[in-house]
Amino acid sequence: MIRPDPNEHQPAAPKAEGIKMLSAQVFSMERREVSTGTDWEAEFGYSRAVRVGDVIRVSGTAAVEDGEVVGVGDAYAQTAHILETIEASLAELDVGREAVVSTTIYVTDFDDWQEIGDAYKAFFDGVRPATTLLEVSNLPNSDLKLEIEATAAAVD
Repeated sequence: MIRPDPNEHQPAAPKAEGIKMLSAQVFSMERREVSTGTDWEAEFGYSRAVRVGDVIRVSGTAAVEDGEVVGVGDAYAQTAHILETIEASLAELDVGREAVVSTTIYVTDFDDWQEIGDAYKAFFDGVRPATTLLEVSNLPNSDLKLEIEATAAAVD
């Protein structure tokens, strides 16, 4: 093993000034949170959506209204309801569906992809965010067929 000579000049460590400036900018930006008032949000201590600067993250959203699953057994209905809930959260943060740049869809049965895709396409109607579709073993309620999370960018 070759060891550096401690008396030999060593190159300076890279400066992190750009990183410090970026951190300062991020932490000086206003943070806004949206809650839909679900029991899960209160129990687990999370927000439905958070906006910091121009970046918006929407938590995994399921088809639940007033504590009841919407569209039991119907992947299209659940997808449509979820996307409407996401849109309402985005509206509270001053953007619409056109600001969505990516989504992740968690499904309990990959065979539901066509119904989900049909509802998704009808909702986004040309926006075409980047999307990942993943099959999971289960969700918090056995009547839930899917959950969707989203990332949006508020740009002029």
